[in-house]
Amino acid sequence: MSASGGSKAIIAALGANTAIAVAKFVAWIFSGSSSMLAESVHSVADAGNQALLLVGGKKAKKDASEEHPFGYGRERYIYGFLVSIVLFTIGGVFALYEGYEKIKHPHALGDWYWPVGVLVFAIIAEIFSFRTAIKESNEVRGKLSWGQFVRRAKAPELPIVLLEDLGALVGLVLALFGVSAALITGDGVWDGIGTLCIGVLLVVIAIVLAAETKSLLLGESADPEEREKIRSALVDGETVTRIIHMRTLHLGPEELLVAAKVAVQHDDTAGEIASAIDAAEDRIRAAVPSARVIYLEPDIYRPEASAPSS
Repeated sequence: MSASGGSKAIIAALGANTAIAVAKFVAWIFSGSSSMLAESVHSVADAGNQALLLVGGKKAKKDASEEHPFGYGRERYIYGFLVSIVLFTIGGVFALYEGYEKIKHPHALGDWYWPVGVLVFAIIAEIFSFRTAIKESNEVRGKLSWGQFVRRAKAPELPIVLLEDLGALVGLVLALFGVSAALITGDGVWDGIGTLCIGVLLVVIAIVLAAETKSLLLGESADPEEREKIRSALVDGETVTRIIHMRTLHLGPEELLVAAKVAVQHDDTAGEIASAIDAAEDRIRAAVPSARVIYLEPDIYRPEASAPSS
């Protein structure tokens, strides 16, 4: 996986969530807290999600074949979408159900020091994981805000890990609130309320992830800055005089397809046009290295045949 795939962040999150899941299950067994059970399942789901992202990154490296001539780069998008489904069903829906049951049938918590101690440990571990995800993201997000980075990132792993870690931290705080309130008041309903809040949080994060990865699966064009670089590189003003229309499509996070119809001089020879097309491809790859698949069609410019570029 490339650096932009955030492999360090994924491995850090996988290790943290595996350790946290074990600790939470132990705390649930001793305390009977529904918040701890919901958080345990949440951590198991998160660890499974990180494993899915690693599998997707490995499968995306497969060489192109006759059946899949553009390669397997979108495997990362598919596994990213699976993550959102797992987070919604196993994480969010389970927590909502468990919270409802706890509110309907509340009971006092036992051995309070187990859930409180484990939650404090989990918060510390998640902070380290979250810091790793932030550091990895800062290396690739440039001047984008965090919201823009999540919406515009073509590599799905880092936004997923970021949102998962953020959700985990907020969920742990909610669980700590629910457990603490239940212990202070002696009313187990508060534990159920904390669990419901965790469920709502996970469902919201899962919906955001599903929307973003669905967009990537459908096929997104290059970023506006990259499209402008490609347009500037295409036209040399001599043989290639203008772009009639252009389309771009991400075949994977680091692989861009560029297809364009370009205007050439009507009296150019076939050899001159072929040389101009080769030169234009070289300029595009120099300007945007991710543009690995380029198809250029020479034509004579006619205003009625032009179309918007994307």
